[in-house]
Amino acid sequence: MARNKEFDEKEVLEKAMGLFLAQGYEKTSMQELVEHMGIHRRSLYDTFGDKHALFMQALTLYQHQMDDRLAKAALKSSSALAGIALIFNAMIDKDPEEPKGCLFVNTAVELGPRDTEAEQAAGKGFGSLETRLRELIIKGQQQGEIPDGLDASIAAENLHNSLLGIRVLARTSASRDKLRRIKEASLAALR
Repeated sequence: MARNKEFDEKEVLEKAMGLFLAQGYEKTSMQELVEHMGIHRRSLYDTFGDKHALFMQALTLYQHQMDDRLAKAALKSSSALAGIALIFNAMIDKDPEEPKGCLFVNTAVELGPRDTEAEQAAGKGFGSLETRLRELIIKGQQQGEIPDGLDASIAAENLHNSLLGIRVLARTSASRDKLRRIKEASLAALR
């Protein structure tokens, strides 16, 4: 007779995602995952597959959470520029209890050169953010807040590049003031 799961899949997947974000893929052992997730090794394999399959599911969950976070930031904004600023702030003002950095950036750097599936997942995350930025720039142009002559795709690429830099610097001892200055310089390019 099959046993019922004694854990919430999303909850334990979030724990795995947090551990991967804090330590990276290679440094995180299966034993650490089992202990951190609070489930038995057999349950981990039965539910999520091997370590790589678990990591890919963690990347998918991270993608959903980032999309949700960015959508909320954009919806809360009174204007396109305010929405873009909120996206930057969401990257800068993360809860100090959350692991620093970005799982997509970490994945691209650590696994991208040798793991096509992980590189594609990180690329999808990057593309989603860049698309959101381009949409906001176009909205700002339609509202007269951002100059029409600005190429929305190129501007989104540049903003995304700044956000990637912020995500990397967030893992270091860089101050939030420095990150905010980068944000302000990036937003100034849109005016």
